Amino acid sequence: MGPLAGLKVIELAGLGPTPFCGMLLGDMGANVLRVDRLAASDLGVDFPGEYDLRNRNKRSVAIDIKKPEGLAILMDLIGQADILLEGFRPGVVERLGVGPEDCWKRNPGLVYGRATGWGQDGPMAQMAGHDINYIALTGALDRIGLAGGPPVPPLNLLGDYAGGGIYLAFGLVCAVLEARQSGRGQVVDAAMIDGVTSLMTVFHAFQQLGKLDPGRGANLLDGGAPFYSCYETKDGKYVAVGAIEARFYNTMLGLIGIDPKDLPDRNDRRNWPELRRRFEDVFKTRTRDEWSRLLEGSDACCSPVLALEEVASHPHNRARSLLVEVGGVRQPQPTPRLSRTPGYILQTAPQRGQHTMEALADWGVHGSVIAAALQAGALTASK
Repeated sequence: MGPLAGLKVIELAGLGPTPFCGMLLGDMGANVLRVDRLAASDLGVDFPGEYDLRNRNKRSVAIDIKKPEGLAILMDLIGQADILLEGFRPGVVERLGVGPEDCWKRNPGLVYGRATGWGQDGPMAQMAGHDINYIALTGALDRIGLAGGPPVPPLNLLGDYAGGGIYLAFGLVCAVLEARQSGRGQVVDAAMIDGVTSLMTVFHAFQQLGKLDPGRGANLLDGGAPFYSCYETKDGKYVAVGAIEARFYNTMLGLIGIDPKDLPDRNDRRNWPELRRRFEDVFKTRTRDEWSRLLEGSDACCSPVLALEEVASHPHNRARSLLVEVGGVRQPQPTPRLSRTPGYILQTAPQRGQHTMEALADWGVHGSVIAAALQAGALTASK
């Protein structure tokens, strides 16, 4: 089911962008086989199995690829795959015997996806790092935060998932389409610094045009503009205001009870502090939900700032089934939504090695090879 039905993907278990990319492909119908280690390792947060939502729509096999019997099974799988995903430091998989050149000897059409923070080359390629480090080097982190305060990490959404996982998925689909024409695979080098730099395209333009104040919280889209910011309400919650265009701004003013003639010109940045004070005073006169009832349904471009536990119950989100419950766990729907071949959540996240026996058999690995690997301790089949 889904637009990627029939696509066979091997995901070498890793951090951040790799499992997220595998989830995106699995949501759209790809047959994703996650190759886990035999034992738990330091892969970040230790999720209880069904709550590691990044692993939904995947099956798990546990293989010790450092043993010859385990490596042989992995190479059998690679011989049938369309895509392999890995997220190790440069050179690691080559030392394990499953680098791109090793794999292409077995499967010339394999698309080889690599997710890293710094990229496959350059003086920092071998350095450890995390989302916060990668986005720091791109200039993105410097742009996020309150005026006069330090940069604020936007969770790990920007590097791991937007700049890494989503760009990796896009590159893989591009390369698979090309491989179907040429018969040849290629490497997709998805470095988070590359992806985040791409996301910053318009801000590079602003900076070169002299339209970007170097300070944080001083620009149109970083919370500096009083008509593109968040305001505390009477109950200590917040509303988000995004009334950039003049017509939306005037709609907002009318609904919150301010005559535009009583305000200074918003296009003069010297007036922004006064406008902010006026809006702060007004929004504190009602609760967040009172403002929501007044403003939602209009073109005021105002929204309640919801806590995660509130997202599913908002009327609009509920109407679109933004979150669904699968296996007793609430989770986001597959996205984007396709009209004819949509994605589905067909399987909850597996336990490590849950599908070792059935998945290897389904992928055509001979029973005697599986038995020999079990005997050698190169496989684990969880119950």
